[in-house]
Amino acid sequence: MSPGSAPFQLAPGALGSPVLLHVPHSSRVIPERVRDGIVLDDEALEAELGRITDSHTAELAARAAEACAVTPWRFVNGLSRLVVDPERFPDDREEMLAVGMGAVYTRTTHRKPLRAPGTDPEPLLDRYFHPYARAMTAAVDERLAATGRAVVIDVHSYPATALPYELHGTGPRPPVCLGTDPFHTPPELRARAEAAFSRFGGTGLNSPFPGTYVPLRHYGTDRRVSALMIEIRRDLYMTEPGGPPGPGLEALASALAELVDALSHT
Repeated sequence: MSPGSAPFQLAPGALGSPVLLHVPHSSRVIPERVRDGIVLDDEALEAELGRITDSHTAELAARAAEACAVTPWRFVNGLSRLVVDPERFPDDREEMLAVGMGAVYTRTTHRKPLRAPGTDPEPLLDRYFHPYARAMTAAVDERLAATGRAVVIDVHSYPATALPYELHGTGPRPPVCLGTDPFHTPPELRARAEAAFSRFGGTGLNSPFPGTYVPLRHYGTDRRVSALMIEIRRDLYMTEPGGPPGPGLEALASALAELVDALSHT
């Protein structure tokens, strides 16, 4: 990422595609000005990045997009979620505040200090979180203007073994978890995802991670925006934690492409 460039990228798709692949947690990049506010030493920070990063999900989304008959749009975060987590609510509606993982994390996956006590989150929110939210909102608005609908597919991964920060870590850990929203995830979207990913041993629903991302402007009010989170258990496609991808990546990209093509022609 060059100096002055946006810390996120919108990769164009077909003008007629309503689908937006959202990849918020794939990067390990932390700007030096942000690194200075993190209390972990270099070794501990690298270990934490291995645990918290949804490694190779940007590559997975890119491979899927290349395989689609109708190319989806891709919105990819270029910074680590340890900078800000663009998927959190920026206020006290966020349940992950209970473990120090709101929009600006203060605790690690093992509930140890990440930032100094009393760190002011506002500068990070102003510099990184709010511009990201505005850009993602604009990307959704563009799909609505072009096609009359927008389908946000949130591309994530999660560890095979629960980490201490997980609020729902005692539940099932299926090969593929589908995160849904009661307003924005219609039954047909969920059914198409279940069909596309059934080859990996089945899918689960909202465990260990529930919900999906919708820009706040549209959240709970605009049914033209549908959304689904795809959470892939990492042992299906990579060496944990933070290791290289394996052959499962290509098969998962093919399944994601199948889902996208089905949604593009709905």
